[in-house]
Amino acid sequence: MKIFLKFAFLVYLFFLLIPFKGYNQKVETVDIDSTRVKLISAAREIMNAAGTCALITLDEDGRPRVRAMDPFIPEKDLTVWFGTNSKSRKVNQIKKDSRVTLYYLDSDSSGYVMINGLAQLVDDQKENKWKEEWTGFYSNNKENYLLIKVTPIWMEISSISRNIVGDTITWQPPKVLFESKK
Repeated sequence: MKIFLKFAFLVYLFFLLIPFKGYNQKVETVDIDSTRVKLISAAREIMNAAGTCALITLDEDGRPRVRAMDPFIPEKDLTVWFGTNSKSRKVNQIKKDSRVTLYYLDSDSSGYVMINGLAQLVDDQKENKWKEEWTGFYSNNKENYLLIKVTPIWMEISSISRNIVGDTITWQPPKVLFESKK
């Protein structure tokens, strides 16, 4: 019995002298709101610096069609506006299927923003959304100029320079969901 008590005392002493790891662990809490703000802020930086973006629509056979676009600066909620020729293929594609994707490559190529959203064709705000450098593209901007408004549904962002990286195994980048405005 003495040997057992001596052993129990040594075990007890051992646990007293070695700090319990559970008390030493740092608990990292994630503030979802501040993470969302950080991601949207970084996305806005990338979108503004990129200058152009790719607009991806779906054609009549469901195949993606990609073209470079000159967007306006994104709105606060990351709604994006474009000007286009009212007779372009993209207009017909959006009429048939309003689901689109926007892709912005960071100016230093260290990251990107991808927005999945719904496109809407808008004909009544043309005077508010115009760039003088487009004058040569539109012989009559009253008739053949049309706006495309893309309302985001969700967004992915990756930016090594801003320390926004994807999952280490799947590479899935952080995602932001936007409220539906139906």
